[in-house]
Amino acid sequence: MTVQDSGRVALITGASRGIGYGIAQALVERGDRVCITGRNEDALKEAAETLGADRVIGVAGKAHDEAHQAAAVARTMEAFGRVDFLVNNAGTNPVFGPIAELDLNVARKVFETNVVSALGFAQQTWKAWQKENGGAIVNIASVAGVSASPFIGAYGMSKAAMVNLTLQLAHEFAPVVRVNSIAPAVVKTRFAQALYEGREEEAAAAYPLGRLGVPEDIGGAAAFLTSDQSAWITGQTLVVDGGIFLNAGVG
Repeated sequence: MTVQDSGRVALITGASRGIGYGIAQALVERGDRVCITGRNEDALKEAAETLGADRVIGVAGKAHDEAHQAAAVARTMEAFGRVDFLVNNAGTNPVFGPIAELDLNVARKVFETNVVSALGFAQQTWKAWQKENGGAIVNIASVAGVSASPFIGAYGMSKAAMVNLTLQLAHEFAPVVRVNSIAPAVVKTRFAQALYEGREEEAAAAYPLGRLGVPEDIGGAAAFLTSDQSAWITGQTLVVDGGIFLNAGVG
């Protein structure tokens, strides 16, 4: 099937696999051109070829590296001439345990990768294109950022910061750029594998919709938030959780 070119361009961080890849796939399928980033150059190359090398480029680097942020935006502008949409998906969660025992250096690393990098990419895309031409930003947060999350507290704190970053950017970048975030529950990716591996049926049973999320679920949400159908939505966090929060009710 031939996809009509939308004329729009997206930069998606952490997109060689998992949620980022699912978002890239959704945007490519609607006709966008896309730059994906990630740490592994070979994985990026493979992802770009699978998605369509005529529509997708990859720029390897560490998300928290300011030089990489600038290079990714510059390469997107060079290749496609614009960057309408930014999706901040790159993230890390290297620690599992109570925050009372959390290594503060690990906490700093989590915030650098999950929050500060998102701000850096937003600054870069704003200056390069969006300030004068408009667009949209989608930050990938987590249900861990809007509720207590035992044993992944550092990750949850960083995602709560991502939600607030969304509010700050939405306020400052209005009216030309809309900024929203998505807060997924457990999505079946390598990143979240430890949360369901070997017990997927048990984990899924807690969800009213009867299954864990898949990257395509988040891809669809991101496609909506970067579309004209969401033109009057900014500063919001869209919870995509299979209904898991319904179980917090009384009774």
